[in-house]
Amino acid sequence: MTNSLSTAVLILAHGSPDCVEEIPEFLQQITRGRPIPPQVVEEVQHRYGLVGQSPLTRLTLQQGELLARELGMAVYVGMRNWKPYIADAVRTMNSDGVKHAVVICLAPQNSRTSVGLYRAALTAGGEPSFTFDFVTAWHDQPSLIEAFVEKFRAGWDAACRAAGATVPVVFTAHSVPARTIEDGDPYEAQAKETAALVARAVGLSEWEFAFQSQGMSGGAWVGPTVEDSILTLKSRGYSGVFIQPVGFLCDHVEILYDIDIGFKEFAAKQGMRLWRAESLNDSPLLARALAEIVRGRINRG
Repeated sequence: MTNSLSTAVLILAHGSPDCVEEIPEFLQQITRGRPIPPQVVEEVQHRYGLVGQSPLTRLTLQQGELLARELGMAVYVGMRNWKPYIADAVRTMNSDGVKHAVVICLAPQNSRTSVGLYRAALTAGGEPSFTFDFVTAWHDQPSLIEAFVEKFRAGWDAACRAAGATVPVVFTAHSVPARTIEDGDPYEAQAKETAALVARAVGLSEWEFAFQSQGMSGGAWVGPTVEDSILTLKSRGYSGVFIQPVGFLCDHVEILYDIDIGFKEFAAKQGMRLWRAESLNDSPLLARALAEIVRGRINRG
């Protein structure tokens, strides 16, 4: 991009390596150089190997392209833990002459362990030459809820037909250390609010909420776990479960391994079947949600 820009968009995401061989370097980025037990590295490599490759970076870049088309303006993408890094995106925006940016994390629920770290990474190399409006949370954005509802209805209806009965629903989001919530972090409440809005939109009166992908570093993490929820539903006589993630916006290892392999195998050992909603990925409704946020911030400013 060679022309000077007035206002642009910067979307931020976690990032993911392109191959198993890059896992050690990737994990060092996450821990910022702190030592990682070899067994943790091996387990992460094992999971990545089973899914082949995490599509997170490719899908995030695609989401940026869809948003750019929806808005008719420049959209940049920066990752906190892998290429293209947030610092690289900021340098490109500086050289492109961006004057102001609306910054959105592709993590709708606000937590200092995700959104807070993205915000810190944005200025880690010094303040950008442009001003920016940082969106801290958008967990209740109407088009986002509509996007989840679209995927839910298609997946849940198919699961109920396959089961020949109504399949119970478990909404999920990525777990965080328990101390994070104890310190007043809004993440748990916002994740459950997203789930409640989706459930209300589809007329679901009964549902469960679980936190998935607890860390391997020890210490207490927020629950209940998905495994606990599956066991609870089994004790109530159910033979199947439908998973609706509301804390993730595209496929990656937490979806393709944790749910599609790990939780599905766990459910099978309990004599239960498991289905999940498709991820939003290239959903036009997701692009619309992001565009509405940007337009709202620009109009307000």
